[in-house]
Amino acid sequence: MLGTGLIGMFYTMALHGQRSRDRVVNVYSRNSERAREFAQKWGADSWTSDMDEAIQNPDSDVVIVALPNFLHKEAILKTVKAGKAVLCTKPLAMNGKEAKEILEAVEKAGVFHGYLEDLVYTPKTLKSLAAVKDGALGRILWTRSREAHPGPHSDWFWDPKQSGGGAIIDMGCHCIEIGRNFIGKDVRPVEVMCWAETQVKPIEAEDHALGWIKYANGAISQFEVSWNYRGGMDLRDEVSGTEGSLRLDHFLRTGFEMYTSGNRDSYVAEKAETEEGWVFPVGDEVVALGYIDMFTDMFNAMENGEEPMETFYDGYVVNCIMDACYRSAKSKQWEPVSLDLWRGREAEEDQKQYNEYDERHYLIKEERLPDGRKKVILKHKESGEVSEKLIGS
Repeated sequence: MLGTGLIGMFYTMALHGQRSRDRVVNVYSRNSERAREFAQKWGADSWTSDMDEAIQNPDSDVVIVALPNFLHKEAILKTVKAGKAVLCTKPLAMNGKEAKEILEAVEKAGVFHGYLEDLVYTPKTLKSLAAVKDGALGRILWTRSREAHPGPHSDWFWDPKQSGGGAIIDMGCHCIEIGRNFIGKDVRPVEVMCWAETQVKPIEAEDHALGWIKYANGAISQFEVSWNYRGGMDLRDEVSGTEGSLRLDHFLRTGFEMYTSGNRDSYVAEKAETEEGWVFPVGDEVVALGYIDMFTDMFNAMENGEEPMETFYDGYVVNCIMDACYRSAKSKQWEPVSLDLWRGREAEEDQKQYNEYDERHYLIKEERLPDGRKKVILKHKESGEVSEKLIGS
């Protein structure tokens, strides 16, 4: 485990809690005291503040990169050199160029690689994706993903020289990949419109951003991210299709509500801002945030010689989309998504597949009226005239 911060802790909790045969055996931190304390707390056999020593440790088979963004490339390339499987937290890299270099390195070496995008592995998301793939929502037209909270835990997040940006690169990466999964990861992202601003925090990066990603098949994916949201962590997704829609609330409203006077110090949930009054605990965060299913997928794929649901290629695509977001935030206009490596469908799909009512009309809408009759609104195929028709007594 490279990294002993919050994400390293969550990863270790997930690994030790689900598949007992998987263990964190060696821990690295830039701070030797933190490495020692982490190893003792989680039962790792050894610890070090030397990255090379950690990666080359003969007792480990897989290296998990849970480090600040600016260290991802260094850690992954060292792991590739050691010939070990590598799993990396989000975002894969500081930008698309760096992500491409990382992707080419792991593929050239032939090492197993997995992109640890936990929020596409939440139980609600996995079930929703299965329903979408089964056609429950029809053709997907629009997605919306929101992540907002009071801001990240560690100092390096707030410094774009170490993080690569602000709220977009921290949380937009989640939202973008969620949208890709619902729309279809083989559908090419074409262009981006993005607004980003520093509204509250005295930092050089954006603390709030909104973005829209247009896909080659006409679908649009919307994201909202903020480091200024008060009241906990808001994680929500919406998906709309021609035959249905769905809404997911992952964290802020958990169905678990508790009132407390605050007479004791206790942990409520990640980024909860208060420990008194009405609070909203999370029953099992590593499950709710997708870590359990994520690592199960990663290690099952590794053992079966398959690709996991999320690979470094996905991380590369997300980095390229975020690059376009940052360009758009500066130019105030739509910016193309530049992908040197595209492995999905090339041809755009014809999205104008109108429902036919009869041989002369398209169906615009049908609805049931309060008196039991049905109303249909139609468009004539040749003249374009819009009309309505009542059916029933």
